[in-house]
Amino acid sequence: MPPPETITSPANPLLKEIRKAVARGGRTEDGCSVTETFHLLEEAVRSRCGIEAVLVTEQAWPALEPLVRTLRGSRTIVLPDGLFGGLAATETSQGVMALIRLPEWDAEKLLCGDAPVVVLDGIQDPGNAGTIVRAAEAFGAAGVVFVKGTVSPYNPKTLRASAGSLFRLPFVEGLEAEATRTFLADRSIPVYAAAPSDGLSLHEADLTRRCAVVIGSEGKGVSKTLQMGATILRIPTVQVESLNAAMAASVILYEAKRQKMVFE
Repeated sequence: MPPPETITSPANPLLKEIRKAVARGGRTEDGCSVTETFHLLEEAVRSRCGIEAVLVTEQAWPALEPLVRTLRGSRTIVLPDGLFGGLAATETSQGVMALIRLPEWDAEKLLCGDAPVVVLDGIQDPGNAGTIVRAAEAFGAAGVVFVKGTVSPYNPKTLRASAGSLFRLPFVEGLEAEATRTFLADRSIPVYAAAPSDGLSLHEADLTRRCAVVIGSEGKGVSKTLQMGATILRIPTVQVESLNAAMAASVILYEAKRQKMVFE
């Protein structure tokens, strides 16, 4: 491992680029994702992601040094605590940040096997999006489509909510809703669009086959474009009209996994 570097100026070009990436909720100009927390760094190492640089506060460095010394080819940058605070996207920072290259996926990779594909249609909250990705990995989904208008998978808050799942689960971003619908239709993929009412009850749906599950935006639900040709799917509830997007996705994905286990 190269010896740690020290940066003390807020005008440093790397720090300025990190601040820009965090502010726009995306990647740096050279394609790195900005991640925070010890856990995400450990998950990136476990997932064999490319780790370009690790930034750490002087206070956190002693605890992080053993892990960082196992890395090969990564820059290690030690910052004064106050300077690091100006970079962090979290209110209570652990004093560690990494620049990570996530795998690049082709949309066809999302159709491997007979597991469901999750389609995020206008999900704006990064916490919801990341939590859905986490549930998708936990319950064996094939991957996730971030339809254009959905929060970026590279948003630091999305990455944090996914707890490392975005380092491993195939995903694509930026497809228009119409292009997504056509992509699924051309491959004869059945589509279920989640809605709070007036649809097929969850336990009646056949989720044992390869299919797509569309989760709509928190305010508007699934767009009309992605409802076209889809089966509306509702989760039966008692005294509660609808569920949070992440909760609804988790329930549907759990049911898909349960059905597969029953018929295996």
